[in-house]
Amino acid sequence: MSTTPGYTASKDQLLKRLSRVEGQVRGVAKMVEEERYCIDVLTQIQAAEAALQGVALGLLDDHVRHCMVEGDAEDRAEKTDELMGAVGRLVRG
Repeated sequence: MSTTPGYTASKDQLLKRLSRVEGQVRGVAKMVEEERYCIDVLTQIQAAEAALQGVALGLLDDHVRHCMVEGDAEDRAEKTDELMGAVGRLVRG
């Protein structure tokens, strides 16, 4: 079993993307403080959600390419079940 996360190589890029999402969420809070138009706030929330989905998909890709290829058949089967559970939670939101 791997002890190094699959995203290690892209960690800096991942952290930059998460910082942008964090900024988007702060922007949404500011919009609410300023009592901005509801549809504008909802649009920004959707943009932040889409950005987080992009991060999640990148993590899934890294997981499949790094973690899923290692180990024996039993280990891969266990990791497949784990991955499908994570995908299910991601899709359900």
